[in-house]
Amino acid sequence: MIRKLTAICTLAALLIVSTVDALTLEESLARARDTLPGYKAALLKIRSSEALYDATLGPFFPALDAAAFYDRHYDSSLAGRDYTERGYNLTLSYLLFDGGKRYANRNSARLNFETVTEEARKQLIYLEFNVKIAFYTALARRDSLEQKMLQLKDAEKDLEVAQGRYKHGIAKISDTLQASVRLQQAKFNVINAEGALRKSEADLNSLIGGRLGDKPTLEGALDAPPDIPSLSALHAAVLERPEIRQAENTVSIARNTRKIEMSAFWPVLSADASYSWNKSGFSSLPHADDRIVGLSAKWSIFELGRFFKTKSASIETDVAAEKLLDIRRELVLSVQKSFEDLITAHSKLNVAREQLKQAEYNYKQSFGEYKVGKADILSLVQAESLLADARDQLILTRLDIQTSKAVLERAAAVPRLEALPSDPSSTIPQVLK
Repeated sequence: MIRKLTAICTLAALLIVSTVDALTLEESLARARDTLPGYKAALLKIRSSEALYDATLGPFFPALDAAAFYDRHYDSSLAGRDYTERGYNLTLSYLLFDGGKRYANRNSARLNFETVTEEARKQLIYLEFNVKIAFYTALARRDSLEQKMLQLKDAEKDLEVAQGRYKHGIAKISDTLQASVRLQQAKFNVINAEGALRKSEADLNSLIGGRLGDKPTLEGALDAPPDIPSLSALHAAVLERPEIRQAENTVSIARNTRKIEMSAFWPVLSADASYSWNKSGFSSLPHADDRIVGLSAKWSIFELGRFFKTKSASIETDVAAEKLLDIRRELVLSVQKSFEDLITAHSKLNVAREQLKQAEYNYKQSFGEYKVGKADILSLVQAESLLADARDQLILTRLDIQTSKAVLERAAAVPRLEALPSDPSSTIPQVLK
């Protein structure tokens, strides 16, 4: 009884350890968000842009300036009376009206701040895409290595049977040579699969902040959900992509630039108050105080360049508007093509499964026939090769589904397609299921 309890506790401890050490996709995404320098730089850029936006409040508040001077005068006349002069000045000024320039500048700074924020969101979208691709590629290569090990076992089994038949004189030496060549190819494939897996693990570790030589225990599968998202929901989601928001902000900034150029046609009004104190070195001249309060206006009556600058700003607004339409067109097209790729990848899945089923049956049949002398070694080696190809094709098809899904999520700027409503009319054709 004690031994049974000990075994159960040991098994439970191993399961807990394996669960803790297992790396899921969600955990990979969280680690990448916390450690990837490119994304952290984008977040810092937001803070910098926010500070510049706050700086545009300056023209809306009074400005206070202080000045002081100390002069030593040397008289070159015959009298030779050198003297000193010093003074202080304090000026308070406030801009009353500038034709809307400061409002336009503040709106442009706000739009720039929003654009930088959208740039960080775009960085996050691509970060998640890269992590998904690296994670699922590592899963696929892990599965591929397992299949290559099965292929190696099949090749060893084929060689064992060929050697046994040759030993009993019912097979030629060429049978063992054919099986031996196939075995060496299987070993070669295992070595390639191991190297490819190590590179995929390095890619993933680089994104999530791990050491490049680590071998993470991945928790997940390549199986994808069968439902296809609604195309209308995807088209609605893509209109919220950061690129579209940024292009919309560019149009608004161009309009504000035009307002800034138009402000040159208006006068600038300001209020000023100052206090000055001067004292000369001559005892006969008392120090002087001067207090000033006043209004000032400046109006540029004519300056040829501002007319053309205003015209250019108006044209740039139209340019930005056309670019916005073009960006929308390209992004909607990208979603449509990615959607079709996902449907195509889903449609190939069941075909690949059926092909693997037939390849397994074909290999078992060929192995049995060769074992009893009803088939030659070439048929067996070919059947085993077709089985290995079918295994690889199923893995690549599953990876293609996950890749197409990640591409569509990136194109539509959604974290998960499962969050979108599905469309029964967009599912896989029944004949292919």
